[in-house]
Parts: sequence; structure tokens; C-alpha cells
Amino acid sequence: MKKTVTVLAILAAVIVVAYSQRATIAARLMEKGLESRMGANVVSDMQDGLHLALCGAGGPMPAPNASGPCVAVVAGTQLFVVDAGTDGVRNLARMGYQPGTIQGVFLTHFHSDHIDGLGEMGTIRWAGGDNVTPLPVYGPNGVERVVDGLNAAYAQDFTYRHEHHGDTVAPLSGAGLKAIPFTKPPMGELALVYEGEGLKVEALAVDHSPVEPAVGYRFSYKGRSLLITGDTVKLANIEQFAQGVDLLVHEALAPNLVNMMHDTANKLGNKIMAKITHDILDYHASPVEAAETARDAGVGHLLYYHIVPPLVIPGQKTLYLNGAEDIFENYTIGEDGVAFSLPANSKEIIKTSEGL
Repeated sequence: MKKTVTVLAILAAVIVVAYSQRATIAARLMEKGLESRMGANVVSDMQDGLHLALCGAGGPMPAPNASGPCVAVVAGTQLFVVDAGTDGVRNLARMGYQPGTIQGVFLTHFHSDHIDGLGEMGTIRWAGGDNVTPLPVYGPNGVERVVDGLNAAYAQDFTYRHEHHGDTVAPLSGAGLKAIPFTKPPMGELALVYEGEGLKVEALAVDHSPVEPAVGYRFSYKGRSLLITGDTVKLANIEQFAQGVDLLVHEALAPNLVNMMHDTANKLGNKIMAKITHDILDYHASPVEAAETARDAGVGHLLYYHIVPPLVIPGQKTLYLNGAEDIFENYTIGEDGVAFSLPANSKEIIKTSEGL
């Protein structure tokens, strides 16, 4: 009994001391955390190869683990991003990437959920890195309007930051975005969009009608390849250019789940949501269709992204797949932070992160 009382007394004393020193302890922990976070750059720790991480696995609907569409691609030491959805650049930082090192953004199309984080991405890259030129933004014709609009919206911010921080942090020459447009290639052809340091990025036509133009991107580096579809229906053109790629990143909307949402909206008399859930069915591929494309193209691994609707209920992933797992078994349902590595000149496909 006495021993128990003694132990409890000691424990209480420790708690009292710890509580009284909580600010000091917090300061030390913060110091260590800041050193770790501010010094982090996962790219420098990667082996040579092609690497991909989802900085946003979702679509326009809010979800706890699927932010707006955003895909980070690393080739050697080069960091690029495909699309810039909500919270994408913040997720990059959470994953240990340095936004200041982003070399360019490739836009698949100009739907709001794919560009609504672009202004922030450009600003954080500018103010968080040693950049004296604007962030290059590659996209099909029309990207100029997006870039010009965002540069106009952020023009006063550029002035504020430069006046406050000066050229050391915010040189005006590096502010904002620079559009690099290209013509959407016809079906059956690829358009070379970027080439440098062993990396080749090519655009391919996809179908997201009535959204036009819309493209996907194929990345090739040292014997490794991946293809990111952007938003699209199932398409022979994707299957053609996905032939033998190591990693196919394919968007997918689950019609069965969206139809459940549609029925509920009708039941509640929500005409707006009923209309939306009806309309979105005809310009997205389903998980089953994405699996069929992966199977027929003979890809190494299928990564689902632009997940619609959000998967928030236990067991919902099975409903989302709706049998797709039986068509192509090498798959991953994307979440923010999921990452893969494709080491140079090998056949390995390594999942390096299950998510944030």
C-alpha cells in the first residue's frame, strides 16, 4: 500500500513539474520540429527514377483524405505537378516536398477544381524558393486566359509582398505564373510538351465533353513511364498510349454511388443536387472502365484518383470498385499522400506511402 502511495506521489510530482514547464517543453519540441520540417526535401532522398505522389486524390466534393486533384511527379531531381486543386500545394509541404522547387505545372483542363489552387501554388513557390522567374504553367490552348486572370487577381499581393520582403524573398521578376500553351493533339497522336534532363512529357487527347480542350499526360524517364488521364470517359486513345506503362493514374467516378446520391436528392426535393448527380455521369470513366483500360493496356499498376464521390464510410471502397478488382487486381484507390517509386532502368513498382 505504501509503495503504491509513493509511486502515485512521484507520478503526481512529475505531472506537476511537467505542467509547470510546459512552455519550455513545447518550445524545445517546436524547435526540433521546425528543423525537421524546414529542412525536409524528400526529392533529395529519392533514388534516380520516376516518382509520383498524390497531393490531391479527390474531385470537387470535399473529403477528409482526398483534396482537389493534384499529382506530383519527380524525374531524377525535377519536380513537376499535374493540376493544382484545393490544398494541393499544402499537401506537398506536408509530404516533405519544397514548393519552391516546383519547375512547372501541367494542366489537364480548366475546370475549377483543377485550377483553384494554382494561384496559391504560384505564390508559395515564389515566396518560398529562390525563383526569379514565374512558375511555368503548361496547358492546351486557353491556358493563357487562366494565367492572365490569376496574375491579375494576385497583382496587388505581388506588390505587398515585394514591398514587405524585398528582392531577397519576393523579387517581382519571379511573381506569378507564365503560360506555355500547346495545341491539343488529335486522337492517335502525342504532342511533346516538355523535354529535359532525360524526362519527356507528352500530351494526349482525352474526352471530357463538353469541356474542351482536355488532355492527359505521359511521362517517360530512363526506361520508366506513367500516364495521368485527367478527367475523361473511357477512351481507346488512353488505352493506346498507356500500352505497357508502369503506372496508370486514371480518374474514376462510381455510377452506383452517384445514383444513390441522385435518388436521395430527388427524395429530399433537392433539385440542384439531383441535376448535378445526373449530369456528371456522362463525362467520367467508372472504376470498372478504368480497370478494363489497365488490363487491356497491360499496365504495371493502376492508381485511381479524382475519386467521386468521397469515400468516407467503412466498406464504401468495395461499393466504389463494384467488381473492378476482379478485372485488374494490381490497383490502389488513391488518397492524399499515396506515393509510388519507379527506379530507373528497372521493372520495380514500389508503393512508398499509403497516405498522409
